[in-house]
Amino acid sequence: VRQTVEVETNIVSVERVLEYARLPSEAPEIISKQRPPNSWPSKGGVSFDGYSTRYREGLDLVLKNVNLDIKSHEKIGVVGRTGAGKSSLTLALFRLIEPTSGDITIDDLSTSSMGLLDLRRRLAIIPQDAALFEGTIRDNLDPGHVHDDTELWSVLDHARLRDHVASMDGQLDAQLNEGGSNLSQGQRQLVSLARALLTPSNILVLDEATAAVDVETDAMLQTTLRSNMFKDRTIITIAHRINTILDSDRIVVLEQGEVKEFNTPAELIKTKGLFYELVRESGLLGSVDSSGSVH
Repeated sequence: VRQTVEVETNIVSVERVLEYARLPSEAPEIISKQRPPNSWPSKGGVSFDGYSTRYREGLDLVLKNVNLDIKSHEKIGVVGRTGAGKSSLTLALFRLIEPTSGDITIDDLSTSSMGLLDLRRRLAIIPQDAALFEGTIRDNLDPGHVHDDTELWSVLDHARLRDHVASMDGQLDAQLNEGGSNLSQGQRQLVSLARALLTPSNILVLDEATAAVDVETDAMLQTTLRSNMFKDRTIITIAHRINTILDSDRIVVLEQGEVKEFNTPAELIKTKGLFYELVRESGLLGSVDSSGSVH
């Protein structure tokens, strides 16, 4: 009986390996004849043109005929209820999911035409769960070891982490546990911010980056993101807290994978549509006046 159980257990392992072997591979990292210029994206304009996608064949579309024209240096907020497709927009931008129709262009180059490495290393992201690994602070900030200590300390300063790292045993060479478990949730998020500052990209995506941090860290992040360091970057914020995107240039409102509204916060509140309802439910209607100013 014991042998039968062991064989059955081992057969499950074989089935899993075969299942993984049948998974479709990602696109190539580099396509030698389709490499973007070294300066790309120099402006940071992003366009979704009739873009639709699903997580895999046979499933429903998670984004449906999305048309967006995000201008260079714009600060864009993306809102919607749970399941509206907010995070799918991020996955699409980084090509973690591929289009079923339509295209995404960045500075007039199609993201589908280039290798994944060329695309992903030119975009910066601060995800909801900071991706930290076992190793030093230096390794986590700069895995390729292409930046010198002066640059690392500079981004730590801007991310309000300099004092904490300076107090750690080893400083830049201080050890982090797996997942950064010896840092607080807020500190892990600030490491992500510092890493994004090192990425030479004019496009930054925040995927509900402040959803799980305390109010103080959230305020710190928001202050840094509104500083001169980011004024020339296009910033797309997937919003969990409505207050963090009220001063955006424009707001994208998603519902069931479709863009329902796309305009300035003030205009969207005037029309009393979906965005108006989200702001009202958050108790923040008084924070936006008719001119669009946040107070």
